[in-house]
Amino acid sequence: MLDIETFDNRRGGNVVYKALAHPLAAEALARLALKLNKAGATAIYDPDGIAGPLLALSPLINIEGIYVHDTLAVGEARGSHIARPLTDLPHSSAATVLVAAFDAGRLTARIKALLPATWGIVTLDDVKLPDGLVTNVKRYLDPVNFATNFVFFRDDDHFATRLTTANYWAGYGATAVKFFHRLFDEAGAVLAEWETPAPTKAGGFIIDSREVRQRFNLGAFTGQLFIHAVGVAGHDVVKYALDVYSTDNGASLSCTHDANAWPSDRFAGLPAPRDDENVVLWAQNSHAVAIPAGAMALDRMGTEAPVKIEIEIPAFATLPLDVAAFFPGLKWPAQIELRAGRHLVRPRYEVTRRGRTRIAHINVERGDLQPDPGIKILSSALGRGFLLPFPIMPRQTYKTIVQPTPMAISEMNMPLRVDIFDTDGGKIAEHYIGLLPRDHNVAVDLDDLLPPDVLLAGGHAELVYDFRNGGDANGWLHALFRFEDRVSGHAAESSFGAHMFNTMMTYKGEPQSYNGPPPGLSTRLFLKLGLLGRSSFCVLIYPASAAWNEKSSTNLELYDQEGLLLDTKSLQIACSGSAIVYPTAYFETEKLHAAGDAGYVLIRDMTCRLFGFHGVTDGAGSFSLDHMFGF
Repeated sequence: MLDIETFDNRRGGNVVYKALAHPLAAEALARLALKLNKAGATAIYDPDGIAGPLLALSPLINIEGIYVHDTLAVGEARGSHIARPLTDLPHSSAATVLVAAFDAGRLTARIKALLPATWGIVTLDDVKLPDGLVTNVKRYLDPVNFATNFVFFRDDDHFATRLTTANYWAGYGATAVKFFHRLFDEAGAVLAEWETPAPTKAGGFIIDSREVRQRFNLGAFTGQLFIHAVGVAGHDVVKYALDVYSTDNGASLSCTHDANAWPSDRFAGLPAPRDDENVVLWAQNSHAVAIPAGAMALDRMGTEAPVKIEIEIPAFATLPLDVAAFFPGLKWPAQIELRAGRHLVRPRYEVTRRGRTRIAHINVERGDLQPDPGIKILSSALGRGFLLPFPIMPRQTYKTIVQPTPMAISEMNMPLRVDIFDTDGGKIAEHYIGLLPRDHNVAVDLDDLLPPDVLLAGGHAELVYDFRNGGDANGWLHALFRFEDRVSGHAAESSFGAHMFNTMMTYKGEPQSYNGPPPGLSTRLFLKLGLLGRSSFCVLIYPASAAWNEKSSTNLELYDQEGLLLDTKSLQIACSGSAIVYPTAYFETEKLHAAGDAGYVLIRDMTCRLFGFHGVTDGAGSFSLDHMFGF
């Protein structure tokens, strides 16, 4: 496992990791390593405990030893070294001392008197980003300086990709946001690098692979795009929707949510193929150091018999992995776990079936989470507690299938029920799925639970915990949702986790809020406008753990690509109900045209928190669907 600290749900993200892993910082670290090694061995003064991640991301530095001033830290393992007392540093055989800290002037002055005059002293200030890419120059390790993410990016003779987002930072006071981009090819080589200003206001923003390929005169590529938002405020995460679409008149179409910006030890939710499917996992190295052969593995969920990926993946390279090659004969609804060793951000997988492809993502499997006995005895004020809502698409056209997915290493069982609601919020059915073991192979087809003439206009369902036969819960309930066109066979899939929704009382940070402390009782959801002639839509769900407002007070705000509000429409959704929303049904054609390709709809509600899924459709059997993001 790569010795880095990335993200945990108690402390949030590790800014030092992002400061060291940024591609430009990685290049500066490589130059620094050459400089240090040319002078001789290097001693590291490690005041903040980051020597391990530093050496993991820059392993070529010739280290003499690691020194600390904290007496309680003496003897700790830091990387492959044991920390020594700082007072031993003058007796070191090193030629240079590297102070493992940023903004390290005071620390340098503190130890300078200890050292022989011939010794050199350097700090991590040597690997800082250029000033033009730093938002807060007064505090380098401010999270806003590292609003970064990776994007699966492909353009060839069959497929193109399009990222859509908005300058949502303008809503938090940012006045001059720009994006730095670096495009890597499949081998990890840099294909292009450029900067783009964001709209001054909260306007929409698009990066289309076809335009990038034409602009830089590139050949076909499949790789990843690194994106860094500079000048931001309020949010240090780059959120986006990513469409993958056919350019050769094919029927393939899919969308997927933004990558989780933090590498994880494990990921879960990778489906095994059906008999007529091919499933490829796209392994994309997120760092400037190669992933050694055997450092990652795939495992049939729950079997604890991982199969190593015996291929080295170079820095920032992309490797397609055929799932069937690792598990011959393993079929859906079996699930696969990726043991990624913190080398990757949230990976994508691609399913090919009958000449159509769809791309989706797998999710972070928590290593810090244990069963929570408090969930079994929740206050009655929290009603049904944790809910995992998902749409039931109109049943004349679509099949809807749900597959519960273990998403914590400690999760050995899943006691589950599914509650089914019509669009008006009426509960029409419930089904006890059972006490599922970690290695279950259960996928619930809603056709098996409902008569064919029910929910023809759609509705939604919610996975909930049900302890009638025992079992444990951790609040991190996840599932894969698969939607299939009954005629064309085209499919889309999405995955997400449970939350509490719309209760005044709270439990351990739930219900979550988009901004500020819980309870989360408001909505800000982003819906892009179409895709090259295809119509966009979303499914809005009003889940309620307990009784809440009878109707939502939802506004659809149409913005153009410069961030100008063009129009507002309203709708009401019944508590525990849902609605399918097409912008073309609410806004005049002229205003949608005025919004432009990068225009969008912001879904706002100050009375409740809605949950949503967005997609596009060509009206001829191809569609996409994934969960929405808010800001």
